[in-house]
Amino acid sequence: MSIDRVATNAQSQYFLSQIMVANNALDVTQSQVASGKVANDYVGVGDKTAALEAARAASARADAYAANTQQAVTQVDMQDTQLTTLAGLAQQLKQAITTAVGNSDGTNLMATAQNVFQQAVTILNSTDANGNYIYGGGQGDKPPLTATSLADLATSPISSFFQNGTQKKSVQVADGQTEQIGVLASDIGSELMTALNTLNQADTPAGSLDGQLTSTQTSMLTTTVLPAAAQATTDLNGLTATNGDTYNRLANAVTSQQSLSTLYKGFVSNIEDVDMTKAITELNQNQVALQAALKVTSMLSNISLLNYLPATTG
Repeated sequence: MSIDRVATNAQSQYFLSQIMVANNALDVTQSQVASGKVANDYVGVGDKTAALEAARAASARADAYAANTQQAVTQVDMQDTQLTTLAGLAQQLKQAITTAVGNSDGTNLMATAQNVFQQAVTILNSTDANGNYIYGGGQGDKPPLTATSLADLATSPISSFFQNGTQKKSVQVADGQTEQIGVLASDIGSELMTALNTLNQADTPAGSLDGQLTSTQTSMLTTTVLPAAAQATTDLNGLTATNGDTYNRLANAVTSQQSLSTLYKGFVSNIEDVDMTKAITELNQNQVALQAALKVTSMLSNISLLNYLPATTG
């Protein structure tokens, strides 16, 4: 009679399957601890795959909106500086005229006008980092204001010196929501150029306003030139305020999209990121389970009936 092992084939197969289960579980938890992810493929995510991809797409879209809007914020901020400067130039012109009228003395009045004109032209024909004219209205390859001197303004209607287009740049800040950020040279420069031209025509012949003013000159400055300068100042202050409102809306849009992106990234993390404390605990448990299964199987393979037979003496 042969002496068989105590463990049957079925029992051995059962414990071998337990080893495989424990080994697979250990592989999964080791991968989770190493990568920080629940799984490295969609199979491990299961029925949450659609939600995961939707959250990823939404997060990427929010990041794109935030980035584009931030660029718009930069442009509008620069425009705010330049519009504030233009409004200050209009105010400077207005104050110079007011002072000249009050003192009946136009000394340096035209020098001030010339300085205002040159600074205004520089702003209206300013370019961005790519060399495109900021206030070109879609025609970024040519200066929007063509006048090069105060004298030029008297040769044609003021509108003819503005060669900008009519396209005002916009940016999409969210799904179905856009903000207009573009400003046209003709919108922000026409009134100021009109005021400068009116003053320059009052200085006929050239230099006649430089010194003591006559009652006729004072009257012309008061009734014609000063109102034009005041109108330019008012309009530019209004445009600066409008641009400031645009800046605030854009800044709020950036914050909103960044918040949405953070929210969506949280959804993604909740689905695919592993709870590290739990994963490490499960890793330790799976290691113990595998070691136990291996030990029991090893013991079963080594046990036979000989272990239970009484010792015999010769």
